[in-house]
Amino acid sequence: MRHKLQRAALRLTDAARQFYNGCLELHSPGVIWQKFKDAFRQRFRDTHTDQYHFVRLQTARQGRNESPQEFADRCRELSQKIVCKLDDPVVQRIHNENEDRMLLASFVAGLTGVPGTQVRYQNPPTLVEALKVALAVQEAEKQEKFGESFYASFNNSVRLRSSSPTHHARHAEIRTQGQRNKCTRSDQRPRTPGSRNAQAKAAFTCYECEGVGHFSRECPTRLRKEANSMNSPGIRNPSERSRRSHAPVGKPAPTAEKGVSKRNANQGNAREV
Repeated sequence: MRHKLQRAALRLTDAARQFYNGCLELHSPGVIWQKFKDAFRQRFRDTHTDQYHFVRLQTARQGRNESPQEFADRCRELSQKIVCKLDDPVVQRIHNENEDRMLLASFVAGLTGVPGTQVRYQNPPTLVEALKVALAVQEAEKQEKFGESFYASFNNSVRLRSSSPTHHARHAEIRTQGQRNKCTRSDQRPRTPGSRNAQAKAAFTCYECEGVGHFSRECPTRLRKEANSMNSPGIRNPSERSRRSHAPVGKPAPTAEKGVSKRNANQGNAREV
């Protein structure tokens, strides 16, 4: 028994240690275990009344970071302080049943969030069943939040990967942007009708001299040749030659001499008449 008292005294801390050091009668060799326990119970007994604990039980609310299991333990501790201790087992059983009903009502009313709402919807008959429902709903809520955060992070990573261009795609985008800028600069330049005609003519090729920028009918080389042929007496007009080459083969073009002889014959016939 003496060794038991010594081990209990060595384990005392804080206010209990100070009380033991200040109580000299607990250090006497004749002290017994029951006296040791009664002294500490008398010193650290609860001085609040039953009404105080009853109000605390009725107004208990779940803390922000408090789990349903911790809140149930706190409500059970408060209910133990207001229950009556009697020698009659029948009366004690009645008091215990009342205490269980008050404990269940306080626990269900004090639960917050989605677990509290679901527990109040199901209205369980005992504290054990109410605690099971609250823990199941809390676990389901954690899983749902984890799934939402996981899929949100996954979608963000996929979006970032798809939006980040590769090396070739980046170069293609740079080239496209350069072409757009060039087109924009060319569109911003003032255009005149003369410049548009010059650009249109620059795409034509002359079939006479194979030059660029004019048609064959406007070819200076051809016009120069035609002017020289018209000034020369022995050379026919190239335009007349071209008309002759395009005339039908079956019907030769009438000459000037045939026309004159035919006109003279007609005049002679008229005189004879």
